[in-house]
Amino acid sequence: MPGASGKLVIISGPSGAGKSSVVRALLKQCDLPLRLSISATTRPPRAHEVEGRDYYFLSQEEFAARRARGEFLECKEVFGRGDWYGTLKSDVAAGFAQGFWMVLEIDVAGAIAVLAEHPAITIFIDPGSREELERRLRNRATEDEASIRRRLEVADRELQQIHLYQYRVVNETIPDTVKTICDILKRHGD
Repeated sequence: MPGASGKLVIISGPSGAGKSSVVRALLKQCDLPLRLSISATTRPPRAHEVEGRDYYFLSQEEFAARRARGEFLECKEVFGRGDWYGTLKSDVAAGFAQGFWMVLEIDVAGAIAVLAEHPAITIFIDPGSREELERRLRNRATEDEASIRRRLEVADRELQQIHLYQYRVVNETIPDTVKTICDILKRHGD
């Protein structure tokens, strides 16, 4: 699927590692033609989220129909809540057609699914330690104890999969992490 000039970039890491903040900064600061692939989800939008900017918000029925038609590079139900998330092939293909490197901010299972079909540059954002990850999750103060425990269990499984990634970047500060990732990606430019 990668286009003639575009590359597929997968960025993963446990919830709380700072992926979203790093990816947002990377898109603004790295001088490569990067574009974030917008994920589809069945969960309802949060107050600040905009259709087509933050996610493609789909009903359970529409998501299932698209899944059955094979329209996703990867998709899965996340965190045991019944909500699905996935990467639409059409979104990635449109970016490649415009000459972009498509950045997928996805979990480890999604990365494995994509890599089974397509080559990609893979980067795992690591919080540095489980203790640091737990501290970050608690400091967000956005979730109850059960949710934090569930996210830490998922993180433990994801951290065991770091070996599947080409690069591991410890996110101590966002500026340093962005610079490191941009430098990595520039080494892959043609």
